[in-house]
Amino acid sequence: MSAPARRSDAANPPQADRSGSPHDLWQQAIRIRQEWLDHALSTQPTDRSTAERCLTAIYARAARPRPRFEWVDSPEKARPLITGWPTLDQLYERIRDPRPRGTPPLAGGIAMIASQLRGALSAGVTHTDPELSPVRRSKTKEPWPELAPLRALDNGVPLAVVLHQGVRTALHRSLAHGYYLPVRAALAGDAPLPVCWYGQQDASWIAYYDVLRRLGLARYGPDEAEHLDAWAGLARSCGWWWPGEDVCVVVDRPETIRTEPVSGTAHDQIRLQPRGLRHRDGWEPLLTR
Repeated sequence: MSAPARRSDAANPPQADRSGSPHDLWQQAIRIRQEWLDHALSTQPTDRSTAERCLTAIYARAARPRPRFEWVDSPEKARPLITGWPTLDQLYERIRDPRPRGTPPLAGGIAMIASQLRGALSAGVTHTDPELSPVRRSKTKEPWPELAPLRALDNGVPLAVVLHQGVRTALHRSLAHGYYLPVRAALAGDAPLPVCWYGQQDASWIAYYDVLRRLGLARYGPDEAEHLDAWAGLARSCGWWWPGEDVCVVVDRPETIRTEPVSGTAHDQIRLQPRGLRHRDGWEPLLTR
């Protein structure tokens, strides 16, 4: 059966009736979301063997052999090793160029296969996935409001929307806006940084598809599940990483992470404290709000 034929309206995800009430499923989702947040904020020693195995699998999907791994204690220590590697603007320039020269950068290939993976995972969701298109109220055609989860369910917001808001969007706000974007800005200063991925802080989209799978609201094929597991293994085992053709620069997990709640948020959003991050070499980025 094709993916469109499997989907039904987001207000009535078919697996929800067999797996439990929307309220029960949300309570299960909270526990899984917390697991992934714990991984994202972990200061345990890096699991280098798992990280290298998962990175080798991702390189293979981009038709590249296993790289040499260069481990560093902080993103600051990575800077001299990634000088001249492509930035996001340079990748976009290549995409817009009708006749790009040379071999496409590996970072662009990894970005493409990660995007294709997310699309394939969304195709396996048993309801219309809000990740692909915003779900709107049938009568007014307006987007569903963002409310505290239990209140949202009591007010008729579909479980699919609550899960997307409460897992995907909530973790992205905490881990991107509350963590790696301000750290990246402090690291970059006035110069653009090469494209990188964030290891444990990439957990928002990984957690979302893991929640749907574990709640019985998605069915992934063996290849998609294996690919997702490689990204999940990275999020459980290491910090930021920069992919080069022959060498992959990987950052150990930090020594200290201190966060604080963001007031007035519906989904328990957090952010780093102003001096809440310290890496194992002593690097402490000065964060601005």
